[in-house]
Amino acid sequence: MHIVVCIKQVPDSAQIRVHPVTNTIMRQGVPTIINPYDLFALEEGLRLRDRLGGTVTVLTMGPPMAEDSLRKALGIGADRGVLLTDRFFAGSDTLATSYALAQAIRKIGETWGVPEIVFTGKQTIDGDTAQVGPGIARRLGLQQLTYVSAISEVDLAGKTITVSRRAEGGVQELKTALPALITMLEGSNEVRRGSIADVLRGARAELVTWNAQAAGITDMSNCGLKGSPTVVKRVFAPKARATKAVPIETRERDAETIAEEVIARLYETQPALEAELLRTAAGY
Repeated sequence: MHIVVCIKQVPDSAQIRVHPVTNTIMRQGVPTIINPYDLFALEEGLRLRDRLGGTVTVLTMGPPMAEDSLRKALGIGADRGVLLTDRFFAGSDTLATSYALAQAIRKIGETWGVPEIVFTGKQTIDGDTAQVGPGIARRLGLQQLTYVSAISEVDLAGKTITVSRRAEGGVQELKTALPALITMLEGSNEVRRGSIADVLRGARAELVTWNAQAAGITDMSNCGLKGSPTVVKRVFAPKARATKAVPIETRERDAETIAEEVIARLYETQPALEAELLRTAAGY
């Protein structure tokens, strides 16, 4: 059984900065971690491999420093790490990201065997869109099971999988054909600690590194900023009012007198309001 787990190296959420011109996340100089939701996906993939046999390939797209996350995944127990890195991927939104990852998964299938299951976390903490997993499934023609809280059964002979999925108002029990893409919920399992042997193997492992060409990506118009139709609209604060607020002295005055004075001043500045209120009152 071949399982692919997509992970992402993300900035520590407490120190995220946004570029003022491109509106993309600035990653230089910011501490990074494996996207926490992806750890539950990785653990579920490892549990299936331990129970049913096979291999787990971990895939990530990012700058060269993203290999740190792959080594951590190998240290937890994954069998293989693939880094998809190319300057053409810079600035990718969810549409461009799902395109590049889908192409890389096709290449992984050609190289080490078509995966029966592709795992992702439900979303990433630096985007929170939950769009990349379903986008990959759509591009690869996979059955997709989102917000999965537990996997009940995997029938390799019948090529089916049964899961529990969180839905509005309760939990759904779903069964579908393999191959499938699954996005895992947080708290769906307890992420293991890697053994010393796995940690050492992860530190020394030779990672597979692909650029766009090596991953079989030929149409670069679908990558990076060119392939990212997401538009960020700038919202500017309104200009300061030219007129200043006029304070009303309230010391040693009753509330009724103050209310009458406030209303009188409103009518002075908003004569149309007084006329409208008088017309409304005349109708009762």
